[in-house]
Amino acid sequence: MTGKSQGLLAVGQIVKAFGIRGEVIARSFADSPGRFLNLSLVHIGPDERQTRQVRIEQVHPEARGIRLKLAGIDDRTAAERMRGTFLFVDATQQVKLPKGRFFVHEIVGMTVLDEEDRRIGRVREVLKLPAHDVYVVEENGRESMIPAVKEFVVGIDTVAGVIRVRLIEGMVEG
Repeated sequence: MTGKSQGLLAVGQIVKAFGIRGEVIARSFADSPGRFLNLSLVHIGPDERQTRQVRIEQVHPEARGIRLKLAGIDDRTAAERMRGTFLFVDATQQVKLPKGRFFVHEIVGMTVLDEEDRRIGRVREVLKLPAHDVYVVEENGRESMIPAVKEFVVGIDTVAGVIRVRLIEGMVEG
């Protein structure tokens, strides 16, 4: 889940309840889980159009994710109901990235072209894997997975909405 709508950006997703006092574990979409330490409010909901604002009472970055205590979520049952919902922040809270780095919501939807300007498809999803991100590219029911590393990604033009890639044999179904 990514996206930008109504000025909201997805920064994480609640994956499970923790303990009996209403805490939850969230998967961070940010490179740095510490990003949550500076947040006092989040919008929470199944998508960016159906959210409610919630105050963050406590944040504990952990190996398994970000442990959060959200106001109004006071027992395990309430925390369990939050599973699968997304955490959003106002777009004005977007952090600045170094040159050459991009947010997932900037990449999703971009057109992917090879070095000869042949269309490979559109980025449907970005997988955050331990070694590197992978762009899931879809075209006419075909799915390709392109590692987001400099050996394959030649350039990204967010203004034009285009990612240029260098392909190797077998990377894309022909």
